[in-house]
Amino acid sequence: MNPIILGIESSCDETSAAVIRGDVIFSNVIAGQKVHEEYGGVVPELASRAHQQNIIPVVHKAMKDAGVKPDDISAVAFTRGPGLMGSLMVGTSFAKGFALARKIPLIEVNHLQAHVLAHFIQEPDQKHAVPEFPFLCLLVSGGNSQIVLVRDFLDMEIIGQTIDDAAGEAFDKCAKVMGLPYPGGPLIDKLAREGNPEAFEFSRPVVANLDYSFSGLKTSFLYFLRDHVRKDPDFVEHNKKDLCASLQKTIIDILMEKLVAAAEQTGIKEITLAGGVSANSGLRQAFWDGKEKYGWNIYIPKFAYTTDNAAMIAITGLFKYRKKEFVGQDVAPFARMVI
Repeated sequence: MNPIILGIESSCDETSAAVIRGDVIFSNVIAGQKVHEEYGGVVPELASRAHQQNIIPVVHKAMKDAGVKPDDISAVAFTRGPGLMGSLMVGTSFAKGFALARKIPLIEVNHLQAHVLAHFIQEPDQKHAVPEFPFLCLLVSGGNSQIVLVRDFLDMEIIGQTIDDAAGEAFDKCAKVMGLPYPGGPLIDKLAREGNPEAFEFSRPVVANLDYSFSGLKTSFLYFLRDHVRKDPDFVEHNKKDLCASLQKTIIDILMEKLVAAAEQTGIKEITLAGGVSANSGLRQAFWDGKEKYGWNIYIPKFAYTTDNAAMIAITGLFKYRKKEFVGQDVAPFARMVI
């Protein structure tokens, strides 16, 4: 009989709970936090307070939507890290209390590992193909840009990663410089569809091996705008779509160049995309182009499983449950973790 896993995600500014039976998801509830929009970024203290308000109603709705009761849950999986410490503590504390009260196993989950394993989430009446091992995963989010070699469900190795800022940070911070509201990444994607990606050229990093760097691009973009705005105060407003299109193309080219190199070095053609930035339409198109050009078998998760969500925590919990990888009540969250 397939176990029923309750997943809890609270690493940043979204409170989420999900219920999965085997690898089939039956609910995935997410409560966002609009309070951060006026500050142009996530405020950790406000995030943790919002999690405290949201966690119980979100879990209640997740179980109600899935048609299960607390006694039906086989184990509870929660995000241990990485993330904001205050936010992680809310999810961890709730999961520990729930597991203790029900006398069921407690499973800690690495948030980054969960993004990779989101590809294995199945829906009740809509089975989809999943990647074969080994595969490569381009994991791109607000705080991480990594190329991960995945040998098995719980056997992963980072073979390339950012040495400073991540792609998601570059999108959001450059958007802020242009005066776009937070979060800026989705808005850049929207405006880029109507702009000319060849209109402007920005500097690209030269980084050894398969690693990334986006700090220099972010800084050069700032100086580029400063110099042009001095000559024309309305430069950004007049060129916003082209700026977004050119910036997006630059970031995507940087990401894909290293991914192509990783595929060539490893000989792997099973290529996956994960993380919040995987919702970017330009990056998704680049994957389809890679499929055509390099003969890749590509896998891109549904939008619902790209941002921070508990479904990916639950599916990772399932694989750890099968190996009986449980933790005790003394477990504590970690703000920084690696795969």
